[in-house]
Amino acid sequence: EVQLVESGGGLVQPGGSLRLSCAASGFTFSVYAMSWVRQAPGKGLEWVSTINSGGGRISYADSVKGRFTISRDNAKNTLYLQMDNLKPEDTAVYYCEIRGDTSSRGQGTQVTVSS
Repeated sequence: EVQLVESGGGLVQPGGSLRLSCAASGFTFSVYAMSWVRQAPGKGLEWVSTINSGGGRISYADSVKGRFTISRDNAKNTLYLQMDNLKPEDTAVYYCEIRGDTSSRGQGTQVTVSS
């Protein structure tokens, strides 16, 4: 059974940083591209970033480009999202998922950016 567990969210002031983690189990993590998506209060789901299986191909939404960094450790079956220079509009529940497989999405981790 595919299981993705996100962690690392919290309350942070504007300009601050957080590092999200996504622990994967139940499938061969190293062969799948992975994505982060987010959902802000009252809004739809927004794609944030994708990384391919080997980590050599990465893409970001324009809204986070230059501030967020996606990475993965295939030996640890873990996906990461380093978030720097956070803004109030980054407030959302963040989810990881196997790229293109919405059913794989974890329970999410709340990120709140507020002073």
